[in-house]
Amino acid sequence: MTIDDRDDDRSVVAVSGEVDVYTAPTLREHLNGRIADGATDLVVDLSDVGFMDSTGLGVLVGALKRLRQAGGDMQVICTSEPVLKIFRITGLEGVLGVVTSPEELSSSD
Repeated sequence: MTIDDRDDDRSVVAVSGEVDVYTAPTLREHLNGRIADGATDLVVDLSDVGFMDSTGLGVLVGALKRLRQAGGDMQVICTSEPVLKIFRITGLEGVLGVVTSPEELSSSD
């Protein structure tokens, strides 16, 4: 798994590879760091993630909870059908604001 940060109008964390029990702690630490640094409008780009397990879902839900407690929000970009299926099955697609392209992101206004 690799993680890359981009800052445009909002903080973007682009993840690639697999997010599983072995790599999720690294993602958790990274997202927590972004939130601690003041990010309140966070986008997690999973376009290059081919596999995610329940540990990865837990990391995203935890980050969303911390952001909302700070008055912020998070959206997830996901294009991988297997990963999208996990979001749909768990009911987290709407909770996490999952979209399939950057153009679908809601405005940060």
